Amino acid sequence: MRHGTLGTGTALAVGTALACTLAMAPAAGAVTPDTATIGFDCGSYGSGTATLTATQDGTAATISLSTSAITAPLDVGAGAVNSTLTMTKNGSGTTTFSGSDNPAIPSGSAVSTGPLTGTVAAGDSLEATSLKVVVFGITATCKATSAQTPGPFVF
Repeated sequence: MRHGTLGTGTALAVGTALACTLAMAPAAGAVTPDTATIGFDCGSYGSGTATLTATQDGTAATISLSTSAITAPLDVGAGAVNSTLTMTKNGSGTTTFSGSDNPAIPSGSAVSTGPLTGTVAAGDSLEATSLKVVVFGITATCKATSAQTPGPFVF
């Protein structure tokens, strides 16, 4: 009988210690919505919609983007697209997300880029306003033509 009580007490102590450890662990941030769409006009390179996917880990955030506004004229190797996404921050300032990380893009396909990295603070509300994409030394600058749907990213 004593042996069973000792086992139950030990299990209870371990469970309590685990719960306390998890309660003290820093929580990863959450961004809502995690996916949004927006229209872009890229001048002579085209126009179309873009899908943006955001993630957050503390103050670090990433946004991946795929847009039909720009198509690859040739096969583009992984890591060959240099992109900067400018976003309105809290309705008044701006912040940028940038990077040169992309999957391989076959000729004629929509350009995908990201994850683009940036820094956020709790409560930041970000909405895309422009995108600059550099591929093979050629720069395409795109301006947002619609509001982000379903709304800005809130971190």
